[in-house]
Amino acid sequence: MRTSILAGAAAGTLLAAGAAAPAFADDHMASLSVLHGVPDLTVDVYVNGELTLDDFAPGDLAGPLELEPGTYSVALTAADATDDSAPVLGPIDLPLEGGMNYTAVAHLDEAGDPTANLFTNDTSETAAGEGRLTVRHTAAAPAVDVWANGEVAFEDLANPDEVMTDLAAGTIEAAVSVADDSNPVLGPADVPIQEGVNTIVYAWGSADAGNLDLAVQTVDVHSATPSAVAAGTQGFADTSSGFPYAAVALGLGLLAAAGLGARAAVRTR
Repeated sequence: MRTSILAGAAAGTLLAAGAAAPAFADDHMASLSVLHGVPDLTVDVYVNGELTLDDFAPGDLAGPLELEPGTYSVALTAADATDDSAPVLGPIDLPLEGGMNYTAVAHLDEAGDPTANLFTNDTSETAAGEGRLTVRHTAAAPAVDVWANGEVAFEDLANPDEVMTDLAAGTIEAAVSVADDSNPVLGPADVPIQEGVNTIVYAWGSADAGNLDLAVQTVDVHSATPSAVAAGTQGFADTSSGFPYAAVALGLGLLAAAGLGARAAVRTR
């Protein structure tokens, strides 16, 4: 789920992309991570007027931080600013609810302008033998078609939405093409799905500037025991329709890795 508000705030140790975040915080606390996805802009992050992150660089992922529920005023300033009186983004109030797991992302919109979003990370139970895949398009890049097993499975996917589904642990073959083009620009290749893990893939940067990049966050989720009855997904489409989402993750990752100026986007349908 996505809330369209500024969300650059967090505190704690910077984590490498792909590090696992604990999912099961105290129900009375809110868990917050933050990803910096605005290229060529190192910032300082102020929360409630206090310097919280110093020299926060593009691609950095910070947190998770356990916070009391409430509303936090967040501002991003130029690096080494003496206070938050002249922010480059914000300040905007960030409401956090107890028992929720969030990731705040400062990034570019499709037109290339700085913006931010607060995403809610789904830590609900998955069936035994399944993992969760979440793909978030936070890059300045237009739409793509996603191919699964040789057919278009998801079309005209755009910034700044996300797709999410539960899938059987294993691998899925996928490819990506420019929207309305039958020639894949990336893939096919395999996408891994891990049991009991919400793997969150972010595409960030700018296609026009040639600096698309990839960040990955993993959040542990509740997983049913093997004796549980597999009754489909938890609030999402049936896993048989999950192939498109895995394809999106693959395509965004390959776009970022290849540095192509092709299109990379995701939209919730």
